Amino acid sequence: MNAAQRREIFKRLKRANPAPTTELEYGSPFQLLVAVILSAQATDTSVNKATAELFEVARTPESILKLGVRNLKRYIKTIGLYNTKASNIMKTCRMLLQKHGGEVPRTRQELEALPGVGRKTANVVLNTAFGESTIAVDTHIFRVANRTGLAPGKTPRAVEDRLLEVVPRYYQRLAHHWLILHGRYTCTARQPHCGQCVIYDLCEYQDKLGP
Repeated sequence: MNAAQRREIFKRLKRANPAPTTELEYGSPFQLLVAVILSAQATDTSVNKATAELFEVARTPESILKLGVRNLKRYIKTIGLYNTKASNIMKTCRMLLQKHGGEVPRTRQELEALPGVGRKTANVVLNTAFGESTIAVDTHIFRVANRTGLAPGKTPRAVEDRLLEVVPRYYQRLAHHWLILHGRYTCTARQPHCGQCVIYDLCEYQDKLGP
């Protein structure tokens, strides 16, 4: 796939969805951070259901610490790995208060130092909360990048690095959202919806279905 094809892919994705954003519901960088921690191996829908109730009673590091880990678990118990996630959220809240004045840090190094925050979570927060041109490679983006030929790679990090190399700068800030939504609703894992794909003719997937 050449640069002109990649540019056309994002041109079409932008035309179809000019202002993409995360499907996680949040009201502050801290709430987004909590939601992304919870979203690991969980759907955005399940996270939104849990946080809708949680954020009604606790929406800051202080209020979540005051809530306590046992009560926090009651709000997130429908989400996978909720025990570990509750522990990490509590530790993160303490660290935010102790080291960052209760604010979410704006650097990758500081974000990744928070319990429960890896590279993917840090990329989401940097991109969605702070407008950085980062690309968080989840299973959807990994699949789309490899399947289409846009940015092949054997690991999420390899795909991320390749995407940052080949995605035109004009499209980089929103590339994460376009690709994840494309993978979630069109280029799905088991049976991609090739007939409704806006980049069908640009895709290099050998087993793609007829338009």
